Amino acid sequence: MKAKVYFTKSITPEKVIRMYQALGRELSGKVAAKVHSGEEGNQNYLHPEFWKPMIGELKATVVECNTAYEGARNTTVKHMKLMNTHGWTRYFDVDLMDAEGPDLRLEIKNGLALKENLVGKNIQNYDSMLVLSHFKGHPMGGYGGALKQLSIGCASSAGKSLIHSGGTTEDQAVVWSHTAPQEVFCDAMADAAGSVINYFKGNIAYINIMCNLSVDCDCCAVAEDPCMKDIGILSSLDPVALDQACLDLIYASDDPGRDHFIQRVESRNGIRTIESAARLGYGSREYQLIRLED
Repeated sequence: MKAKVYFTKSITPEKVIRMYQALGRELSGKVAAKVHSGEEGNQNYLHPEFWKPMIGELKATVVECNTAYEGARNTTVKHMKLMNTHGWTRYFDVDLMDAEGPDLRLEIKNGLALKENLVGKNIQNYDSMLVLSHFKGHPMGGYGGALKQLSIGCASSAGKSLIHSGGTTEDQAVVWSHTAPQEVFCDAMADAAGSVINYFKGNIAYINIMCNLSVDCDCCAVAEDPCMKDIGILSSLDPVALDQACLDLIYASDDPGRDHFIQRVESRNGIRTIESAARLGYGSREYQLIRLED
């Protein structure tokens, strides 16, 4: 059977709930809501007010992890300060999962680039996860969606270093002089994403918001303004199908900014992460797009 991917052109907080409900899977127990906190200075990230109804519906805890590069989110103290400035702590319980070590090491069997993934140990406090992604471009991965949220997003600072280096170092002080070849980096993201998928054993769901479509990520303090008009909301229980469907909508668009966005994706071989995740069995690139009422 093809994976089911639900789609609506309407982008509202209430529609996010509808897109979750369409999946027919009730996330149970203590729910982690994985978001992107937004780098200081970034103008494109999705603000907590947008996610508030959905996260409130599940009484979920907002989770994030620290970065491996200089900025406002590479230490727990700075990151929590930014979470407060951006309003996350005003509405939600917030958990930086790698605030304190040691990291949780997730074994990766038959990985393409990694033998293990390092995630914040607080992930062990949750029974299920709702992966809330702002779909957009990315300066290193080509694009950012559900697979990036699972991999780079859930990795600790050391885990991010391991992914970016293709498994050669956990040290954020040296990782940027040990970055992996692009294909290896994409494979490492697929490996890391799969380890989180396996960890939650099916108690996971995914929603991608295709708005503020910049070629740059929410991790960029200085990001390009969006180059395309908003497209809609997509949801699925399959992160591979979900990201593939988003890219297919980009390619099918007649928006004047389409080519600029595609150039970013293709110049970083962004499809490689999707291809590798599918090859590893973490999802399918074949899907049925189900249009819901706008």
